[in-house]
Amino acid sequence: MNDSLPEPGPSTSRWRALLPDLAPWRSSRDFRLMWLAGVVTVFGSFLTFVALPVQIKELTGSAVAVGAIGAVELVPLIVFGLYGGALADSMDRRKLILYSEAALGLLSALLLANTLLPHPMVWPLYVVAAMSSALTGLQRPALDSIVPRIVAHDQLSAAASLNALRWQVGAIAGPSLAGVLIAFAGLSWAYAIDIGTFAVSVALAMGLRPSPAAHDAEKPSLRGIAEGARYAWSRKELLGTYAIDMAAMFFAFPTAIFPFLADDLHAPWALGLMYAAGSVGSLAVSVTSGWTTRIHRHGRLVVVSAVGWGAAMAVAGWMANIWLVLLLLAVAGGCDMVSGIGRSTMWNQTIPDELRGRLAGIELLSYSVGPQLGQVRAGGMAALTSARASVWSGGVACVAAVGLLALALPKLMSYDARTNEHAVRMRQAKARPEPGPAAPPAASPAAAAL
Repeated sequence: MNDSLPEPGPSTSRWRALLPDLAPWRSSRDFRLMWLAGVVTVFGSFLTFVALPVQIKELTGSAVAVGAIGAVELVPLIVFGLYGGALADSMDRRKLILYSEAALGLLSALLLANTLLPHPMVWPLYVVAAMSSALTGLQRPALDSIVPRIVAHDQLSAAASLNALRWQVGAIAGPSLAGVLIAFAGLSWAYAIDIGTFAVSVALAMGLRPSPAAHDAEKPSLRGIAEGARYAWSRKELLGTYAIDMAAMFFAFPTAIFPFLADDLHAPWALGLMYAAGSVGSLAVSVTSGWTTRIHRHGRLVVVSAVGWGAAMAVAGWMANIWLVLLLLAVAGGCDMVSGIGRSTMWNQTIPDELRGRLAGIELLSYSVGPQLGQVRAGGMAALTSARASVWSGGVACVAAVGLLALALPKLMSYDARTNEHAVRMRQAKARPEPGPAAPPAASPAAAAL
């Protein structure tokens, strides 16, 4: 009797090919540590993300006061995002991640202390929001730029998918628990759990190997930031990813008017589902993202998925049935996730390590400022017309803008990871054997970091 297991059939193999590629998780200890730390941090941060506006609403009763959170966060994010990119190129990225993570945990402790006062104050909430935004700007370029050092070149698409999966799990579980926790236990518990998650993530980050800057790295300066901007401008395929993401978010990111859209659809009960629908669609893509590792023309992937995002939003604005709207919002979220995987892969496959931090700072602005400005556009358009008109017109404008950008930037459409000179150079650099103990430290800073 033959007790060996049967070989998987074609149908089983096709299903396995859709599952996320776990190669980065299996091959890189540092990636595992960062992924686990990220899961914990994202979950806790979403507790505070919900608790902070709820607390301001309770203390002021003003919608304007709640909306002002975005205003106080925008400038610190821009300034410190650019500076954080230059900092990531000039110091040990592990230390930058670790120190900023610990500082973010201290800010959550300040929120808890303020909440436990007999009469909590409003102004510290804005100060903490601004400081959290600044620390996020400092940290995020280091988080993004360290990935190509700890993950093999041919596993970067898989790493982007796994990181996206991590974020989506937190984006769904965190707010869901926050609503229940705040309603039944109070705001202080949300902040306290967030502090605990930062303690865990700091402990995990301490296990990362050092990731030092190159021996000839310059100190952060405006000249260094300008050098990164000039490099981005010279790479039209990279410029296209920034521009398309900005256009998609500016024209078709209507979350600010979801409460009004829910009322217009006579479905105020569905407001929470509307906020979660995009994350559900993104999660669906993340758990079936195995196919993305076989894509080579990432520029086309970014363009097609951005068009899909805008088209889904446009059709959602035309629909009068809440369930169809929710379905289309989920489709839009899935398209946005595909676009994000394509952009992240292009960035990580082609940007030199010595510029990676500064370019990550520019990336941070491209996917953070767009949504902030998109909220303003959506709200202003809804005030002039209606909530549904704001949604569908933004979706149509997104499709048109992405189409024009694709025509204006042919290098984006022709990008192929197999032949692009920058991708080939990076692939060859990653394939070189690590130097022996007698080799000079400067020969391979990336290898030294591993």
